[in-house]
Amino acid sequence: MKFTTAAMILASLVSPTSAFRIANLGSTTARSAATAAYRRRAASTFLPNSSAAIAASSSSLQSTYAHPRRQLTMAPLTLRGGCSALFSSTTTAEESTTETTSSSGPKEIFRSDYTALPFKVSNVSMNFDIRDGETFIESELTIVQNTGEGDLVLDGEADALTLLSISLDGKDLVEGVDYSIDGDTLTIVSSLLPTTADGTSVLKTKVKVHPEKNTQLSGLYKSGSMYCTQCEAMGFRRITYYPDRPDNMAIFDSVRIEADKEAYPVLLGNGNKLEGGDVEGDRHYAVWEDPYPKPSYLFCIVAGKLGSVSSSYTTVPSGRKVHLEVYSEPENVSKLGHALESLKKSMKWDEDTFGLEYDLDVYNVVAVNDFNMGAMENKGLNVFNTAYCLADPKSATDLDYERIESVIGHEYFHNWTGNRVTCRDWFQLTLKEGLTVYRDQEFSGDMMQSHAVKRIEDVSSLRGRQFAEDAGPMSHPVRPDSYISMDNFYTATVYSKGAEVVRMYRTLLGKDGFRKGMDLYFERHDGNAVTCDDFLSAMGDANGVDISQFSRWYQTNGTPTVKYSSKYDEESKTYYLTLTQESNSDEPLLIPISVGLLDKASGEEVVATKVLELKEKEQTFEFDGLNGDVLPSMLRGFSAPVKLVQAEADASEEEDLAFLAARDTDGFNRWEAGQKLYTSLIFQTLEGNQDESKTLDYVEEAFGRALNMDGNDYSIQAYALTLPSESTLAEEMTVVDPVALHKARGDVRESLAQKYLSEIRAKYDELTETMESSGSGEDIKLDATSIGQRRLRNVLLGYLCCIKDTAEERDAASELAMKQFESSYGMTDRYSALNCLASMDGEESVVARRDAALQKFYDDANGDALVLNKWFMCQAVADLPDVLDRVKALVKHPDFTLTNPNRCSSLISAFTMNAAHFHAEDGEGYNFLGDMTAQVDKLNPQLSSRMGRGLIQWRKYSEERGALMKEALQELADMKPISSDLFEVVSSSLKE
Repeated sequence: MKFTTAAMILASLVSPTSAFRIANLGSTTARSAATAAYRRRAASTFLPNSSAAIAASSSSLQSTYAHPRRQLTMAPLTLRGGCSALFSSTTTAEESTTETTSSSGPKEIFRSDYTALPFKVSNVSMNFDIRDGETFIESELTIVQNTGEGDLVLDGEADALTLLSISLDGKDLVEGVDYSIDGDTLTIVSSLLPTTADGTSVLKTKVKVHPEKNTQLSGLYKSGSMYCTQCEAMGFRRITYYPDRPDNMAIFDSVRIEADKEAYPVLLGNGNKLEGGDVEGDRHYAVWEDPYPKPSYLFCIVAGKLGSVSSSYTTVPSGRKVHLEVYSEPENVSKLGHALESLKKSMKWDEDTFGLEYDLDVYNVVAVNDFNMGAMENKGLNVFNTAYCLADPKSATDLDYERIESVIGHEYFHNWTGNRVTCRDWFQLTLKEGLTVYRDQEFSGDMMQSHAVKRIEDVSSLRGRQFAEDAGPMSHPVRPDSYISMDNFYTATVYSKGAEVVRMYRTLLGKDGFRKGMDLYFERHDGNAVTCDDFLSAMGDANGVDISQFSRWYQTNGTPTVKYSSKYDEESKTYYLTLTQESNSDEPLLIPISVGLLDKASGEEVVATKVLELKEKEQTFEFDGLNGDVLPSMLRGFSAPVKLVQAEADASEEEDLAFLAARDTDGFNRWEAGQKLYTSLIFQTLEGNQDESKTLDYVEEAFGRALNMDGNDYSIQAYALTLPSESTLAEEMTVVDPVALHKARGDVRESLAQKYLSEIRAKYDELTETMESSGSGEDIKLDATSIGQRRLRNVLLGYLCCIKDTAEERDAASELAMKQFESSYGMTDRYSALNCLASMDGEESVVARRDAALQKFYDDANGDALVLNKWFMCQAVADLPDVLDRVKALVKHPDFTLTNPNRCSSLISAFTMNAAHFHAEDGEGYNFLGDMTAQVDKLNPQLSSRMGRGLIQWRKYSEERGALMKEALQELADMKPISSDLFEVVSSSLKE
């Protein structure tokens, strides 16, 4: 499963978000009729584009935003029919179904407490009878003995299920005698169950659920006019009673789905379709079979009125012809082509790279509007957030296209790393997710034909998100030791750092050794639920090496630091490199450090990349036979997820960085050296002492060199010109002042823009002319060169638009951005220009262009959710003094809803990433987030817990800011009721 966070969304100011809905249950026709007139006459009210509009919006919300966690006057948002008022809703907080903490407190689960199931389910048959307002689900479970030590305990959430009947081996069971229900579990006494290893029993249950009221989007729920399921991690227990844990792998022999034929003509399930037909009452059915054992989290059904595109793929070497079909709501079918082609590429890549073939006759993908995650790898029936499935040039940026290809690959690769071999328990989540993220990263690097570009993107994301997580109150190892809500551990640590752990296997063992380890892993464990230790054993055994020390990565939280020092002995012609590691592990980690050596005089590489295995707290490595002093190129390709620092920094450090930025033969490290120079200058600017060093000279030299770089690797050039993000810079600070940091970074950016203004403008114009002369027009090319040209031009536009100290400069900047906005057909260039305009203020001409562009963007969207999410987001992250008032006004917009995770993130979570304004000294940003989080918690605990994370780093800020953040957290902690998801986040952050 691919997870999403607000930080991921903001990585490039392009939102991976799904289609909007005005009403959770309303039809497309109804919501179009309800809002068409509004869009025509009133959209501008919510831009907002005037001080009066902002003041009016802020005033109207004041009574709600003044400590609403105490008042809770704001009802959960579900706009229906012609209703355009924010507070009108027929789905109340009391009607929504969320898991809340009990009076005795939430239960913490520990990895060390794992025990095998006494009984397992080996085979399953199910029948779904979908009716308006309620669905009846019949389940037939074949029970077999496992350890036999204990009763049969089935999971089933009490607030989701109504038990209608239960029988065992044909006998109706009596509550209180044969079984008992205690909270969210149903227990059947062991005396009624098989007493021998080869014995079986058949348990039949019938339950009733209400998917239309399921705002958690977990289990069976309704998204628009479509029914779908999401079962990872613990959603199946909201569908029926079952041992809902990954180590129970069962064969789902038959899943029958019945629904109204006209309303839900498409009925999909896991595996292969066995049969289908009509039944009385204008209804129809379909029966699906999945021949491969799977855990319950991979279960899925979909029922809806869907359009699709299809094709086929013949596997190699077996020659199986697989039918491929990608579904969406009918109006979005034209946007499915890229997803389908990405699926074919994924299938071929996995065959070529790992020798892994697909194993069913059908592979279906469904795009869903309302989805908590990015996508889900259900066996043979993937469900995708629409943002990771729908694309056309007018709605999707280059990054959207790349992410769709990556996430399609990720879910397909799960067929082996996650489905055929799954995790024994949820503590082992990184076993499938870290491994599969690594695989999708390698796939994407091959597809974009530049692993250096991909590595820069991935490491930038890791440092901006995961390093912060490692340093915060929710810090945990890639394999956590405990949790209260498992949904809280779909994190950057488990996914992104987990991928870095897998990459270290590849670095230590080499390409062929890693492949041998993968082959043995599948040979040993196909069809089983296993652990991270099993993966490590396969890697070591396949290569005949002892890598047991590497297991410490799975149990160590935090980001390790590696310090280095060196000296060259001219007499012996030997270079000595000393490495020292510091981490939260009691014993040393095994850390692969990839190093190359460059001659200090000529810049030539005298020692090619060599992997040093740092196994002790401190080690010294010797390089013999060198005819002169050298400069180390350290941690090439970011060979380990560590912080690298020079043990004894001196005045020569920045000179060395300038040398590496110019001459390093490793593409990633050349970029890295430039980033370190930028970072040094920004911090010197922050501290007011930049005039006392040569850093500015080094930075200007590196910037000028990058600006005039030869060749056509435009993406590398673009990244070389891009300053480190504020989130990455903040991780280097003991106490963060977001406002001062924002200003310092902006000052450096403007200084470089002023210094190289003529060169930047010339390069911008050159790229514009090149792109126009290519005659692409509406034919947006997605090759690496075209994407790189757009990326570079938009970086240059950002520099040109940051020069706005005078009225003349502001007018020129807005005019240039407006020209690009109006002349661009593709979303990449258009949205980049809009982001520049959204942060412009001042003279009437500047404001007029900004508001006209925002209005035009909204009108052209015409209800397209992916575009509207971008519209909300660019305003949430705008660098304007009244941005919070604008965000509050946008909360009242009829196209905004708290019930859609992507829409909510595109405005509220996006604002929290606008650090300088979210962290305003008055604390109003914190109050706003707390208010919104409290309301979302009554609808969707998974989403509220993610939102609450925006407050948990309160110790990293000044005493004044920290106190205000802590107060907002405490108010959330004091809510009654509060979901276990949110409780875990806020209580962890408040621990002294």
